[in-house]
Parts: sequence; C-alpha cells; structure tokens
Amino acid sequence: MSESDIIATVGVVILLVAFFLNLFGRVKASGKYYIYSNIIGAGLNCFSSYLIHFYPFVVLEAIWSGVAIVSLFRHVPRGTSNE
Repeated sequence: MSESDIIATVGVVILLVAFFLNLFGRVKASGKYYIYSNIIGAGLNCFSSYLIHFYPFVVLEAIWSGVAIVSLFRHVPRGTSNE
C-alpha cells in the first residue's frame, strides 16, 4: 500500500465508525466526537486525494471538512447572559 492509500484508509475508517455509531444511536450527530471524526476523516481523505492529484475529491473532502468545522462552532456552548 502506498502512503496515500494508508492515509485514505484511516480517513475512511474514521468516517465510517462515526457514521455507524451515529446510525445505531451511540453518538449524536451534534456531538463533539462525531464532528471531530468528520473533520479528521474528511481532512485525511482530502490530503490523500491531493497526494494522488485527484482534485474532485480534494474539493469534496475539503467542503465536507469545512462544513464539519462550521458545525463544531455552531454547537459550542455559549455563556448565557443574565441581563
């Protein structure tokens, strides 16, 4: 296996584990584990696709990772105002 194959395999495994844990109700889609798994898994797949010059997947995985990052910030608990 090449370096890009190993990186992609790890990324896909991370994404699939998170997906199945969510599917079976073990983690919430809005939970930090699921969101971080999507950021890391998609990021690894993006990098792997870049290494093999497969740019359609670079775009796909970069967007996937970006959406997960946005989701992370949307689900960060904010302090409540007492005013």
